[in-house]
Amino acid sequence: VQLQASGGGLVQLGGSLRLSCAASGNIFSINVMGWYRQAPGKQRELVVIISDGGITNYAESVKGRFIISRDNPKNTVYLQMNSLKPEDTAVYYCNADIRSRDGRDFVRTVYWGQGTQVTVSS
Repeated sequence: VQLQASGGGLVQLGGSLRLSCAASGNIFSINVMGWYRQAPGKQRELVVIISDGGITNYAESVKGRFIISRDNPKNTVYLQMNSLKPEDTAVYYCNADIRSRDGRDFVRTVYWGQGTQVTVSS
C-alpha cells in the first residue's frame, strides 16, 4: 500500500492551496483518513481527520479555514486550505487506516504519505 500526496507549494498570506492524497495497492477498505503537519522544531500535529462515513474532526487552529473531503471509490482524501497564515507553514502528511487482505484474513495498518511542503509567506 502506498499513499501519494501532492499539491503543496508556496503561497502568500491569505492564499489557498489544495492537497490531495491517493492510496493504492492492496486495499480492502479505508476507515479514517487524515492530514497531519510538522513545522520545523515542532512535533507532528493533527490537522483534520475524516471517517469513511464523513465524520470530521478539525484542529481548532484550522476550523473555518480548512476543509477535508474524500472520494471513497478513488481512495483519495483532499484538503482545501483557505485563508492561509504563516503559522500554517509545515510539511503536511496524509494518513490512512487501511484494511488489506492477507489470504483469508484481514490486516489493519496505518500508513503515512511522504509529506508535502506548504510554505506561507507574509
